[in-house]
Amino acid sequence: MGRFYLFAMALRRARLKEIWELFHREDRVKAKDYVLKGGRVVDPANGFDDIRDIGVSDGVFADPASLKDPEVIDVSGLVVAPGFVDLHVHLRQPGRGDQETIASGTRAAAAGGFTTIVAMPNTSPVADNAGTLEYVRRHAESDGVVKVLICAAMTKNLEGEAMTSIGGLKRSGAVAISDDGRCVQNHEIMRHIMEYSKTFGLPILDHCEDAVLTGDGVAHEGYHAVMLGLRGIPSASEELMVARDIILAEMVDWKVHIQHISSKNSVRMVREARARGVKVTAEATPHHLFLTDELLKSFDSNYKMKPPLMSEDHRSELIEALAEGVITCVATDHAPHTATGKLVEFDYAPFGVVGLETAVPMCLTELYHKDIMPLVNIVARFTTGPAEVLGLPLGTFDEGAPADITVLDLDSEWKVDSSKFLSKSRNTPFDGYGVKGRVAATIVDGEVVHGSPRK
Repeated sequence: MGRFYLFAMALRRARLKEIWELFHREDRVKAKDYVLKGGRVVDPANGFDDIRDIGVSDGVFADPASLKDPEVIDVSGLVVAPGFVDLHVHLRQPGRGDQETIASGTRAAAAGGFTTIVAMPNTSPVADNAGTLEYVRRHAESDGVVKVLICAAMTKNLEGEAMTSIGGLKRSGAVAISDDGRCVQNHEIMRHIMEYSKTFGLPILDHCEDAVLTGDGVAHEGYHAVMLGLRGIPSASEELMVARDIILAEMVDWKVHIQHISSKNSVRMVREARARGVKVTAEATPHHLFLTDELLKSFDSNYKMKPPLMSEDHRSELIEALAEGVITCVATDHAPHTATGKLVEFDYAPFGVVGLETAVPMCLTELYHKDIMPLVNIVARFTTGPAEVLGLPLGTFDEGAPADITVLDLDSEWKVDSSKFLSKSRNTPFDGYGVKGRVAATIVDGEVVHGSPRK
């Protein structure tokens, strides 16, 4: 047994050395300098929404006039935007590689136009320690095609009882903390988490849910749940914890971000808090923005998520708040599950749907083409909004910044087909939807990782 172990470790070291040399060879061919020419450049951070050229040199943005003999790529008729960021992604690795892996999840992200994603900590083991964060980081570097930022757990094993080592997690590379999938119920512990996160400069991304009020509910407590005989979850379950977080954020004077906001009353509280200067932000998901609990009559478990789909009055308030800028981010809450996991009675199916490959086209279809929001504001919800939450220099065409780019074809009409997803899972509520608008190309550090920028 000892000899086998030593042999396996030697092979592992040799493989790691091979990977290291592959990515650090002096003779590695670098991408040629190029210019994306003639596209509609939309950059909310710099106030751009016009036809201009974008230069890329050695993986960063550069003044096109400064490049010598660059390749010229004609992107006329396409939109060129800073790389999109998704604040809320479940990659399932380590632990549930049957649902998703870092490799498959990042390919799905690239197909959806995302150049950077934030991985949630509810893996197995939980990302509440340096070792698990290092595992995710290494696999993201070796297997990922887009950038993976790591969100670490707020409490040990997501149990809501003891804080993690927040400072140590930041030193290990965490960009934020969250107990996503669960909510810290003890207000004193949550206060201490906020105080420590402020000390170490880590934003809090919070899944707001009162566990007692939620109970064993599976759907929004309303007309359709009653008519269908489904156990209800009252909107107050979310609203109570949103109120708690706002109160503590104001007291501590630190950043809290409300994940997958769904209730009109939660939105109103966030609007009022932001107006008086509280450091609170919120994200909405495409499924909460564009679907309602009326769809539950099919008993399709791909309409089962947490928080649950709400009624039209809640949905319309989300749309208004997103357009107004009260909700500053669109995030997918990409939550993959196997087909067999979802193919059970509605009550027993797991919560969650995938969203990386449908979020952008659904937003273009429902918000841009229906004249609800101008394109620059939609792009902002995927760029400057997430950058503000994380406090990181993302989502901009500033010279010298990494050349992360999302190229959009606004006029392409097609139908969502989950069988063609690059994600390992197919649990989407948008399968078969006709959409207008497509991700033409995704570029990370100057290299095309999905599609083609040539129309």
